[in-house]
Amino acid sequence: MCPGLYFCKCHLGVLLLRYRTIKVVSHIISVDHLVKRYHKADRNAVDDVSFFVEEGEFFALLGPNGAGKTTAISILTTTLSKTSGDVSIVGLDLDKDTARIRQQLGIIFQNPSVDDNLTAEENVRFHAFLYNLYPFRPTYAMMPDEYKKRISELSEILGIGDELFNPIKTFSGGMKRKLEIVRSLMHKPKVLFLDEPTSGLDPISRANLWSYLKQVRENEHTTIFLTTHYLEEAEEADRLCIINQGRVIALGSPKEIKGELSKSSVVFSSNHLDALQNELLQKQISFNTVGQDLIANIEHDNIAHVIQSIATPLTKLEMHNATLDDAYLRIIGDSLEKQEQTT
Repeated sequence: MCPGLYFCKCHLGVLLLRYRTIKVVSHIISVDHLVKRYHKADRNAVDDVSFFVEEGEFFALLGPNGAGKTTAISILTTTLSKTSGDVSIVGLDLDKDTARIRQQLGIIFQNPSVDDNLTAEENVRFHAFLYNLYPFRPTYAMMPDEYKKRISELSEILGIGDELFNPIKTFSGGMKRKLEIVRSLMHKPKVLFLDEPTSGLDPISRANLWSYLKQVRENEHTTIFLTTHYLEEAEEADRLCIINQGRVIALGSPKEIKGELSKSSVVFSSNHLDALQNELLQKQISFNTVGQDLIANIEHDNIAHVIQSIATPLTKLEMHNATLDDAYLRIIGDSLEKQEQTT
């Protein structure tokens, strides 16, 4: 088992993934007992959250609506104050070095934040001025060669090199997202925060955007911090942190979370379907019937025993490994069940 993962058993026997922080010098983000409570709220929006992100890591923060993801990322990007706890980013204290931290961050919010009345290049040039990269120049031709080289390299990686001097109002949603990535990387940030970056994009645009982000990560060596509702995007992360009701309920790599938490789907079929159904029911194994197949979700450690104990002759036996969706749904479900037991 990974040193960052462990289990604890609640009084009804529900296994929940817990976490513990590990001190490593390469942490580019360190969050220790973070709390955020809004005025007059009946509970903490972020409740004693601790985790770390290593330099160069692709880290994903997951959770249902209202779990505290937006609040957490707002605190980390210095747009919202915390109630208590300690946060450091790129080795700087969030309370003492806010301005310096901002210089090290690239941020792409859920809703596009480009100016439709400007060209793509004008949007980037204004951003470069705000970050004190270069003095403001009224035209692209007046900008230094270093700026021209940087914007050219990034726009080619993102596939919008031919569109730099076109007005934003002609851009699709996917192109606007790519421009935001170019803009957010101009100052060579250490950490790129992506808050639902593919929200509203069609599947092809989403796939293309992630292909470009992979190139950016390889070329720029940038740490990526993602929040998303699309679990197939989080599948590519090095590590995941799942939160619910403001608390961390799981932390680990996608493989670890799937392997430790999920049941596997086992597909049975038989010429004696009624007998097989009765046998599974007697063993208290729940299943769904799809045509002539019975699909049962069985704990990993119990699969071999169940298969060996079935007396009904089988015509089909298939096992499907759990997906991140399966693990996520179970983690959230177990978390809600535990909350109901304690209220």
